[in-house]
Amino acid sequence: MNALTSYTPILDKFAVSTSAICAIHCLFLPILITLFPALGATIIGQELFHVLLLWLVIPLSFFALSMGCRSHKNWLVALLGLAGLSLLVTAVGLGHDFLGEDGERLATLLGAILISCAHIRNYMLCRRAACDR
Repeated sequence: MNALTSYTPILDKFAVSTSAICAIHCLFLPILITLFPALGATIIGQELFHVLLLWLVIPLSFFALSMGCRSHKNWLVALLGLAGLSLLVTAVGLGHDFLGEDGERLATLLGAILISCAHIRNYMLCRRAACDR
């Protein structure tokens, strides 16, 4: 096994955490801004936060999932990951102006869930195939 492959489980765990942060941000930001209006003036309340998360998630997911798929050859992992990334890019690219608030939230949540499922499956398959050693 390649030395880079040993980093896949760590990257998968980090990617699932990043997706969870994205989902929590999407679900609870409207409530938090209502309770704490000043939060809207911070980076957390801006669209830039979504873009920054996307710049983190795309290379992280691409690297971890591609390394795992090379080892265990399970293309469902790649399909789930690409579908999730596509939804996140759509949510950020089209935003609430085109999708509406609910559409953007739904695309973001579904994308985060799909990416998390891909990384969890990747992690489990890598452990089973011992590609993390």
